[in-house]
Amino acid sequence: MPKTDAILSAKSLHYFLQLIDTMNYTQAAQILGITQPALTQQIKKLEHTIGTPLFGQMGKKLYLTEAGKEMESGAKILLDTINSVVDNIQEFTQADKGNISIGILENIGTEVMRKFLVKFNQKFPNITLKVRYFNHEDLWHKLDNNLVDLAVMYLPDSTKNNHTDLQNQYDHLDIYRDKMLVLTHKDTVKAGQAYPVSRFTKRKWVAYPSDSYLSQLMKKYFTNKNKLIVPISFSSTKQLISTAQETNYDTFINKSYYESHKKNIKLTPVYLKGDKDFSISLVYRKGKKEIPRIKNILNEWKKFLDNIDYSSRLEGKE
Repeated sequence: MPKTDAILSAKSLHYFLQLIDTMNYTQAAQILGITQPALTQQIKKLEHTIGTPLFGQMGKKLYLTEAGKEMESGAKILLDTINSVVDNIQEFTQADKGNISIGILENIGTEVMRKFLVKFNQKFPNITLKVRYFNHEDLWHKLDNNLVDLAVMYLPDSTKNNHTDLQNQYDHLDIYRDKMLVLTHKDTVKAGQAYPVSRFTKRKWVAYPSDSYLSQLMKKYFTNKNKLIVPISFSSTKQLISTAQETNYDTFINKSYYESHKKNIKLTPVYLKGDKDFSISLVYRKGKKEIPRIKNILNEWKKFLDNIDYSSRLEGKE
């Protein structure tokens, strides 16, 4: 068997690229759903077959060797080709068979989407749904590299590096007009009202990681003189709110999450003056709708919301 047959499987390429994404064996193994020793063994096999290390280590930090960088470029091209071939084959299959990979931004409330996917699965049991949650940067990476079919994220996205690519390469379906909501301990504000950011510049915050969509939006309202003070951050909205309520820190979340969980939130919800709303959207590569199973799920999603709109479902009116 040629060496390339042993190493250039879709699985080995996927494992290799996932480790590059995290540069951490434990985190990569968790995302892949395998053990850390199993991932380490796969990488060592690659390195042994190639005859040179793909990763180096400086202290506790991994880095790509020159051979690793070369392998990364080739692996992305090969894996993209493999995924494209699979998609091309499945384009000619029936609309009720195949796989659909869905990536969801981790701080978006997903209960409405979860209920839809359950109903979709009951109607089309031969379509396998693979749902994973990502931070903002990783979700764009997966979408850019055709590793997810559909992405649930916020738009407009000013953090996207190439707006031309965003417009030319992707379509989107807006789901819900959302807005950032500040949850505060201040007793001098009224729920649902909008206030200038100056009312909050001296507050401390429990917030999402600095590279998240909402944190990036929030930073725009704070000047260099009045920087956002964040002693604690969480990627989980539930943990973020719980921590804010157990401390004197304020926080900020999206309105859609608040509408679904407001019975359990004790902080006062207010808006920032001048804050613009944004959309929770389904984003996908142009041409995906030509694939029967993708066209099918998009049509079923529209029917789902035509029956009861997203806003009503958020409030549990079903």
